[in-house]
Amino acid sequence: MLAWSITFLVVALIAGVLGFGGIASTATGIARILFFVFLVLFAVSLLTGRGVTL
Repeated sequence: MLAWSITFLVVALIAGVLGFGGIASTATGIARILFFVFLVLFAVSLLTGRGVTL
């Protein structure tokens, strides 16, 4: 999950540098959502005592 978030963040950065604003904002939104889902799943796995599987 974290790897997908980083991938979309890199895509957003590259698109932003090249001037593709719509693609950059969409990729940034997706990266933000995936990152927060990762954080929630990580916190739940810490609380339940299970290992994190990526």
